[in-house]
Amino acid sequence: MIWLGLFDFKNFWLWEIEMPIEMRLVRIIISEINENQVVFLKEVDGERQFPILIGIWEATSIDRRVKELPRARPLTHDLIVSSIEALGGTLDSVFISDLKDHTYFASLRVKRDGEIIEIDSRPSDAIAVAVTCDPPLPIFINEDILDVALSPEE
Repeated sequence: MIWLGLFDFKNFWLWEIEMPIEMRLVRIIISEINENQVVFLKEVDGERQFPILIGIWEATSIDRRVKELPRARPLTHDLIVSSIEALGGTLDSVFISDLKDHTYFASLRVKRDGEIIEIDSRPSDAIAVAVTCDPPLPIFINEDILDVALSPEE
């Protein structure tokens, strides 16, 4: 966490700025008998990790990319990457921005014309896009969201 201040001799303002935590995909659990699959994200510079429940199609797509299995034709996440690049954008990162009612919210961050454009996404699709890129995109989460994700259920 970083504190920034602005001083004009009459007033002093402090802002608390949350620094996003970089995470990486460390595990994928695919079960043919369960509806939800699980991906685990772990802190790059730490030991904290947490699960995200995802669908079978996204889990399979992520798993195929991580294992570098061949594809005869582009899959949906390949199409997203190539479309963004064809329109002059560069994929920058994935940002997990919120957690509400056990549902994570994320965005794909795209650089275009010197700006960062955030595209709303399910975390599962954003992670699938991240592992589709070469090299894989960094995945970030706010510290407060990570804290909530790691807190015990009440």
